[in-house]
Amino acid sequence: MAVADPIARLVKELAKLPGIGEKTAQRLAFHILKAGAGYAGDLAAAIAGVVRDVRLCSTCQTLTDQDPCAICRDPERDARMICVVEGVPDLLAVERTHEFRGRYHVLHGALSPLDGVGPSDLKIRELLVRLEREPADEIVVATNPDVEGEATALYLTKLLKPMGLKVTRIAQGVPMGGDLEYADQVTLARALAGRREL
Repeated sequence: MAVADPIARLVKELAKLPGIGEKTAQRLAFHILKAGAGYAGDLAAAIAGVVRDVRLCSTCQTLTDQDPCAICRDPERDARMICVVEGVPDLLAVERTHEFRGRYHVLHGALSPLDGVGPSDLKIRELLVRLEREPADEIVVATNPDVEGEATALYLTKLLKPMGLKVTRIAQGVPMGGDLEYADQVTLARALAGRREL
């Protein structure tokens, strides 16, 4: 038996990716083999390029290959409205709506005392420095509707309100296509509390 079987090594590395189990890692490994050397080279170069070129935007803390990022450089964006999100995937989700025309700030996590994540582990200080440098009118808190996201939203509100900022929270409630009879009590209560006139 070979000391370092290349296929087994590739499967082992692919299985380390989040959401990828052993069987999926095997399928991916065999797909890469079947696709050929050109594809494997391009994939390896793309991975190396991401590690080499991507860094945090000095303004909003998103991942980018240019500093500042494209959103922070866009003069059409409202710099006085900042949407605070937990992670880059959340920023991308808000962007897909095409509804928000302000700028962002990425925290890179949420407060979670049980996991040892406190305010100093998030990009909160960077937000405060940014607000001193570039004042805003409104901070839209778009953290996840879970215990950690709620704790983070509350912490940010207590920190930002005394600065005279308008702090808003994204609406929460029953999703489109959802059935009321299957909604949990908290979700339904929030939907009722956040109701608006038609």
